[in-house]
Amino acid sequence: MKNVYITRGTPEFMEKIKEKHVNENIILMHGSGSSQLLHETEGKSVFQTPQRYEVIEESGELQEHGFFALNNITVSDEGKPIFEERFKRDHPDMKHAPGFIAFRLLRSIDSDTYIVLTEWEDSKAFDLQKNTPAFSTAYDTTKKDLVAGPSIHIFSSAPYITLFSSLHVDESQ
Repeated sequence: MKNVYITRGTPEFMEKIKEKHVNENIILMHGSGSSQLLHETEGKSVFQTPQRYEVIEESGELQEHGFFALNNITVSDEGKPIFEERFKRDHPDMKHAPGFIAFRLLRSIDSDTYIVLTEWEDSKAFDLQKNTPAFSTAYDTTKKDLVAGPSIHIFSSAPYITLFSSLHVDESQ
């Protein structure tokens, strides 16, 4: 089974870790004020204290260069099987969307947060996709699936999206 490990830190420190492990599938991502490394492997991570995830659905191959959208969705313990089944059934197939590179549905090993990771050629491709009806329907957690049955709440809190690029923007210039 494939795993994804994520660690965060300063851009300079993340770059040093990546350079130290050139033979590993590690992607360096930069966001607003933070950077992170994503290590996809079937083995153990080279990171000391990563967030750990199992890949439970995937499409495409993650690339070194691209635009990444990570939709963080907190799911209750009793809602996890329902969430996974509905996600697999209802999630739009994006592999033919313009600018699409890869997708991963990640189940956290250490917490109750899933990550729906998508990689795009650039932010424009992601923006075009997120405005489609299929995308809106798949990610609308405010109206559907909040309750599954009389007492099972699937979502523990509101989801949020974090955006990253593989290109480092030096904000000091």
